[in-house]
Amino acid sequence: MKKVFVLLLFVTGFLAACHEKNVDPATNTETNQWILDQMKTWYYWNDKITANPDLNQEPEAFFNSLLYKFDATSRPDGDRFSWIESDADALKAELSGSTKTTGMELKLFYYPTGGSNIVGLVAYTLPGSPAALAGIKRGAVFTRINDQKLTASNYYDLVYSDASKTFTMGSLTDKDSIVETTVKKDVTPVSFQEDPVFFDTTFQYGSNTIGYLVYHQFITSKNGSDKKEYDTELDNKIAAFKAKNVNSLILDLRYNPGGYVSSATNLASLIGKNISDSKVFYYKGYNATITPVLQKEYGDDYFNDKFASKSQNIGSNLTNLIVLVSSRTASASELLINGLKPYMTVTLVGDKTVGKNVGSITLSDKTGKVKWGLQPIVTRSYNSLKQSDYSTGFTPDIAAKEGLRLYPYGNPKDPLLAAALAKIVGSPVTRQTPEALRISSSYKEVMSTIERKAGGSNMFFDK
Repeated sequence: MKKVFVLLLFVTGFLAACHEKNVDPATNTETNQWILDQMKTWYYWNDKITANPDLNQEPEAFFNSLLYKFDATSRPDGDRFSWIESDADALKAELSGSTKTTGMELKLFYYPTGGSNIVGLVAYTLPGSPAALAGIKRGAVFTRINDQKLTASNYYDLVYSDASKTFTMGSLTDKDSIVETTVKKDVTPVSFQEDPVFFDTTFQYGSNTIGYLVYHQFITSKNGSDKKEYDTELDNKIAAFKAKNVNSLILDLRYNPGGYVSSATNLASLIGKNISDSKVFYYKGYNATITPVLQKEYGDDYFNDKFASKSQNIGSNLTNLIVLVSSRTASASELLINGLKPYMTVTLVGDKTVGKNVGSITLSDKTGKVKWGLQPIVTRSYNSLKQSDYSTGFTPDIAAKEGLRLYPYGNPKDPLLAAALAKIVGSPVTRQTPEALRISSSYKEVMSTIERKAGGSNMFFDK
């Protein structure tokens, strides 16, 4: 087995397929036979594949026919996450955080409730991006794109188009009604590299020295390089917290959909308590076909990912580790939570997480004849106690949701941060206004662009 990037919870690995040029494409039958061979080897539920599948189908339909599909009643252990792509190469750039983007992550919802019009809310903008340069900030509201009101039939094309866009901005009244304004912002998507280590600060409340870190994606480095710049940046941030004698840490993963397991291991090694490089951070299990092959090739340690020894570790200093989570918190973020639980108390504040405790790898044909890429579930993750009971997500210890009125990161009026600070200090640190407490659950969310990050909320590792 060659270099594999596994995507846990989708452990997305790239069984590196160097595509040869000028190769005649495979027929559907040839493609489907290749798909079947891969699935029989790697698919986590390969024992559920039908004995004689129909090869005379379009590749996507054929792939879907092989899946052990989830059903809440009859197949609660089934597959919710495998998928197929006509070309897997474009995903590589996304895994390193480089995409063509306006530089803002959005949440779309129906407004007013029960209507057909869709309104956008900006979760955050990337510094230096076109959106940021246009003056768009976290919490901004827009009502139109290119003078068109957003509807269920047009929002996707308008949001994800690579063409220049004009956003008609809205504003929130004191009672959180949305009013369309005459302000327009012109933004052109560009190829942009996101720094996932987004924001940090410290708070001092009595004897509580609290570090706050916003981390948007588990990315190791710029453009997939071997320099691991972002892991090093995390090291430096935690080292700075340690130098300030931080004794409580708030880790904000509300918008973190996953990424590289190696970065999750790095972060866990920086903040875990009573850990060492001999202790297991997580364990991964495969099907009965591939397990003995991997075991013979790499030994038992292949299935264990252990903590690293980090001089910057602040685990022994922490009396509180609080993780801010939401319905967008997935995969590698959940792996971090699950992996730390055997070693320390991890308090979750926010909303229920996604629940991705399984992983897929990206498979492609090394001859280049088959152009399709597969992302089948191939593994399930466990912590050192062999616990993997979060397939429906982690339920927060303290429930909190963002309102329509989004506050800047680090502002104690933010409902999630306010709840975390109150937990640490023992009492509210700021007065919550009715506007701050009014949550967006009364509005039906349509989608969030965060869903497409990390290759579709996945987890990857190098092995």
